[in-house]
Amino acid sequence: MTQTVLDRARAGDEQAFRELTEPYRGELRLHCYRILGSLSDAEDLVQETMVAAWKGIAGFEGRAAIRTWLYRIATNRCLNAKRDAARRRIAQPTAPFRVPEPNGRNEVAWLQPYPDALLDQVADADPGPEARYVGREAVELAFITGLQLLPPRQAAALVLRDVLGFPAGEVADMIGAGPTALKGILQRARASVDRHRAGEDPPPESSEEERALTRRFADALTAGDIDGVVELLTDDAWLSMPPAPHEYHGREAIAAFLASGAAWRAAHTVRQLPTRVNRQPALGYYVMDPGPGFAYPPGLTVLTFRRDRIRAIIRFVDPGPLSRFGLPDAL
Repeated sequence: MTQTVLDRARAGDEQAFRELTEPYRGELRLHCYRILGSLSDAEDLVQETMVAAWKGIAGFEGRAAIRTWLYRIATNRCLNAKRDAARRRIAQPTAPFRVPEPNGRNEVAWLQPYPDALLDQVADADPGPEARYVGREAVELAFITGLQLLPPRQAAALVLRDVLGFPAGEVADMIGAGPTALKGILQRARASVDRHRAGEDPPPESSEEERALTRRFADALTAGDIDGVVELLTDDAWLSMPPAPHEYHGREAIAAFLASGAAWRAAHTVRQLPTRVNRQPALGYYVMDPGPGFAYPPGLTVLTFRRDRIRAIIRFVDPGPLSRFGLPDAL
């Protein structure tokens, strides 16, 4: 960044403003996604951040880096959105077959997947040795879900400090907390997130072991082999279907849910295509009627592994266009 570009932006030059801010759009989107758990909300919040930055660039004095200034704006927008989200109602999908009574409830119904293609476009700036969550673990769905269960300031503080590595003083200033209060906020946030993620030990990313487990799951589900799916599950496995509130915990409950839809699936053509989201294996899920020319809206299934078993199945009922995930929108 040169002072000339900043001066031009302050004077109202839109091209200079874009030159200053566009390099950070991708990482700001990921930052907002971590706090909000929703890709669509994150994209909206980044746009709001850029509008607010454009309106405020004339008063930017340069005491902090442009990146830090943008993160401050984005974080404040996210905190406001988190508070507003408590009043937001999410439309719940209706299954085309009768489902058994769930034995759990999804508390993060707004959760959305994040395409690996977007993750590949941006890497977090080197957070330094103090970062606690780096690389794959900082974007996996278990981590993102754990963040959603935190109070807004705890989630923001943990991401800013333990993922992005901002200095403690800057984080305290961004979330409006004193240094002592920040320590307590981080301690509580870390304990909660670590409890939520306890037991995760997946095979190496994109390894043959991971691909083989994913293929076995896809083949068994497509063939209607419920026993084959259950054989792959850990004893404490669970299945959820955002934005539906239903969750099924344990092998028996998951088997009952799969069995309830077996007859319906048998009357349709089911195809699954592999992709990746949140650095995890995923499957685009397509269901077609026996008659020509019609298919149900496709979904996306994301698998979380513990060693050589499946710990979680997250079936996103309405993930948006699958082209965002490197898949065809329809078959």
